[in-house]
Amino acid sequence: MTKVVRKLDLGARGRHVAASRRRPATGGPAPAEPAEGDVGRVPRISVLMALAIRFDGLLRDGTVPNLTELARLAHVTQPRMTQIMNLLHLAPDIQEALLFLPPVRGRDECISERDLRNVAARPRWRQQRIHVRRLGVAVAAGTVGRRPE
Repeated sequence: MTKVVRKLDLGARGRHVAASRRRPATGGPAPAEPAEGDVGRVPRISVLMALAIRFDGLLRDGTVPNLTELARLAHVTQPRMTQIMNLLHLAPDIQEALLFLPPVRGRDECISERDLRNVAARPRWRQQRIHVRRLGVAVAAGTVGRRPE
């Protein structure tokens, strides 16, 4: 059996890195108000959707042999990696809507991965669209793959 060892950079990882970015360099508490020019941050679900697409590419091109190895490299559990990858079961227009959600401030997340678990489990894209609209995400049904008129 041949073992291939390859270094894979997945960028910043974990809660500890994110928490350290929120604190000022002086070690004091995080600022209460964002700067005037601050437009917010990318919603977490958008980041997870982008990661799911990236991870799928790594699996497809053989950079990572399987989901277990990918979970190990990303420093998450295998069940958590499965939850992230299940976002790929969403209809393409829902995936696109999640990727382009507007920036959020503070903890004002409009939708979470947990909210989408039941949606992704539905096999029909039409049912998925109905349930995503109930969650408050605007999805243009039937626009994926259509030419603009």
